[in-house]
Amino acid sequence: MKSVCLNSGQSPQKANACTAPFRGCDRRAMRTRPRGASPGPELPPDRKTVATSKAPRHPSSATIHARQHPTGPSGPKQAFDVTTSGSGPSADDMDEMPKPSLFQRLRRGDGIKRLMKFKVLGLDPSPELIAISMVYFVQGILGLSRLAVSYFFKDELHVEPAEVAFLTGLSSIPWMIKPLYGFISDSVPLFGYRRRSYLVLCGIMGTLAWGSLSYGVYDSRGAVAAMLLASLGTAASDVVVDSIVVERARGHHQSVAGSLQSLCWASAAVGGIASAYFSGSLVQEYGCRFVFGLTAIFPLVVCASSLLIEEKPMGGSGTAATTAASAVVGMSGSNSSSNPHDTSGSSSNSRSQLVVQRLRAQGAALWGAVRQKDILMPAIFVFLWQATPSADSAMFYFQTTQLGFTPEFLGRVRLGASLASLAGVWVYNSWLKSVPLRRMLWWAMLVGTALSSTQLVLVSRLNVAWGVSDQLFVLGDSVVLTVLGQVSFMPILVLAARLCPAGVEATLFATLMSVLNCGSITGGALGAGLTKLYGVTSDNYDHLFALVATCVAATMAPAPFLWLLPHKV
Repeated sequence: MKSVCLNSGQSPQKANACTAPFRGCDRRAMRTRPRGASPGPELPPDRKTVATSKAPRHPSSATIHARQHPTGPSGPKQAFDVTTSGSGPSADDMDEMPKPSLFQRLRRGDGIKRLMKFKVLGLDPSPELIAISMVYFVQGILGLSRLAVSYFFKDELHVEPAEVAFLTGLSSIPWMIKPLYGFISDSVPLFGYRRRSYLVLCGIMGTLAWGSLSYGVYDSRGAVAAMLLASLGTAASDVVVDSIVVERARGHHQSVAGSLQSLCWASAAVGGIASAYFSGSLVQEYGCRFVFGLTAIFPLVVCASSLLIEEKPMGGSGTAATTAASAVVGMSGSNSSSNPHDTSGSSSNSRSQLVVQRLRAQGAALWGAVRQKDILMPAIFVFLWQATPSADSAMFYFQTTQLGFTPEFLGRVRLGASLASLAGVWVYNSWLKSVPLRRMLWWAMLVGTALSSTQLVLVSRLNVAWGVSDQLFVLGDSVVLTVLGQVSFMPILVLAARLCPAGVEATLFATLMSVLNCGSITGGALGAGLTKLYGVTSDNYDHLFALVATCVAATMAPAPFLWLLPHKV
């Protein structure tokens, strides 16, 4: 998922003008008028701006301009702005002028201008940056349902650990075909927009999916179908917002791109923090279906955020998308069989032909980009990096049935993990943005393998013999591993963003993220197979130690393939 400096769009102040009357003006300039000089003729009430003196200008004097301010039934009173030259009222006269009201200051946008001067992680704030952050925030806060889904499969549907791992991977299939969403978003405008309209559609799908889970689903098939729709909405919105991020990141330095990626994932972490603790307590107090109904509200925020995206309507033709795609095709050595300008200008061609033409151009551009060695090799490593097996489902059953962890405590563990994720983003953004990717991932694998071995301590119950409670051990282990995982994950995202050429940014970035997600789903499937192979069930944990040991050892499996990554990143 998911970096760059966004311009705030704030226009510069007019030269030689104060932003507010008498605030920050130089009193010495006011007093440069010679003694006895006339303040000038009285200003006509129907003139909004007029010079107040016709006397010869003096280099050291000040010109006073008047503005009308409605002050009630008595008529307009005049406030003055000090500019450069001339003569005008004395400082004492100006002190008697009324200060602007709160409404007038708000109308001028003084507070907004001051706020826009602040930077977030080195980025200039803008409405679009807020929209991007909100979409990622929703992705994080949707974690409110994660614990509810696990308990829903375990307690209401009575599904075994291996089957849960398989069904969870099955419901994540929409994340494997993210290039399709990017392909459509880049090529086929919806109601004249390539980004805004799709965000609205994705929000509606998410609301419908979680709403159906809250009422009307009573078997694993219905649950998987609803989760597929929810994943589709989240994955498609992720593609759209990723494409916006990539468009802004292109051509900037790695540190700037890293700052935007850090902001995006920090927003997701904040969303996770907002939902983490209550995810457990709400399940414990109100049940899984209540949590599903509450989760259905948040995708509507994605719909609202679409209004802040800076995008001009394409008039339904999408010619710009086709032109950009064709340009990329030409740069990559591929040829398009059609001319978008001729097609859009010909009245004999139908809209369906335009769509086919755009899709063909995007497909050729994507193929020309993917087959390049600089993109293909890192994509292979990303898949191998994520495809290591996981025993998460088996550990969840072990913690809830054998260790007696409650939903509220697991919510606290999720809260600690969310805080750790935010800390990992901060660590990367502060110290590790310039570290070569190969070196960082090598050390991440070494340290990660050592720290993941602590799960063996929990399974064997050695922590109890050492006097460390299960709750404290699990909480600390989760926090440390989450920080390390986030630190190692951030450079992968930055690499993916920097590899994307113009014209197919949404499609190619979605392809790389799809490879990453496909690796994660493959790892989950391998974990499900190992869980089945070792015979770990909800009642039998005799071989859980061997299962966890196998998964920990597999963490170092991608190390021999680090050479696939570029040297200079």
